[in-house]
Amino acid sequence: MLSIAKRTATGAIILLAMPVTVSLIGWQWQPGESALWLKMMYWVTETVTQPWGLITHLVLFFWFLWCLRFRLKAALVLFLILGAAILGGQGVKSWVKEQVQEPRPYVMWLEESHGIPAQQFYDLNRQQRGQQVKTLLEQHHELPGWLRGHWQKETGFAFPSGHTMFAASWALLAVGLLWPRRRVISVVVLMIWATGVMGSRLLLGMHWPQDLMASTAIAWLLVTVACWLTRRLCGPLTPAREEGQTGESG
Repeated sequence: MLSIAKRTATGAIILLAMPVTVSLIGWQWQPGESALWLKMMYWVTETVTQPWGLITHLVLFFWFLWCLRFRLKAALVLFLILGAAILGGQGVKSWVKEQVQEPRPYVMWLEESHGIPAQQFYDLNRQQRGQQVKTLLEQHHELPGWLRGHWQKETGFAFPSGHTMFAASWALLAVGLLWPRRRVISVVVLMIWATGVMGSRLLLGMHWPQDLMASTAIAWLLVTVACWLTRRLCGPLTPAREEGQTGESG
C-alpha cells in the first residue's frame, strides 16, 4: 500500500503544480482570452463533459485492460474498481458542492458587470439559471456563442471541480496501474491531458485554483485505494516477464 501511495502521490504533486502556481502568482480570470485558444481549451474540457465523458471513460477502460492483460475475471473486477473510483469521485464532488456552494468565476463576473447577486442567481433552479445567463449575455457579441452556451449548461457551484476529479482520477490510475507495466507514454499522455482539462476549467471561467487542488486531493485518495484493491484482487502489476522475480511492496 505504501509504495502505491507514494507513486500516486508523486503524480498528484505533478498535477497540483499548475493550480498552485496559478494561485501563488495571483492570476485572476477575466473574459476576453484569445478566441482560438479558448476554443481549443473548450474541446479539451468537452472530453470530460457528457456525453463525451462516457466515451472517454470507456476508451480509457479498454486501454487499461489491454495494457494490463488481465484475464476475464480480473478484468471484470478491474471494471468495477475503476468505475467505483470514477463514480465515487463524482458522488463526493456533488455532495461537497452542495455543502460549500461556492459561485463560479463567471457568475461573479455577472454579478460585477450586470449587478445580479450570486446568491440570487443560485436561488434559481438550474433551468432558470441557464435562461438568465442566456438573457444577460445576448448582447455580449464579444463572447463566442459556444462559450455562452457552455455557461448556460454549467450553472452549478464551483467547489470542487468534477471535470478535474474525472481527469485527475484517470491520470493517477495510470500512474498507479500502468507505470509498473512501463507504459510510460500512456502515463505521460494522460497526465498532460488531465493538466489540460484542469487548465481549461480555469480559462473558461468555471473554477478557481483551489477547486482544482481539492479535486486532485480527493482523486488521489480514491485512486490510491482503487490501485491497492486492484493489486490485491487482480494480481501483480509488474511486466509479465518480471512476475515471480520482482514485486512491489504493498
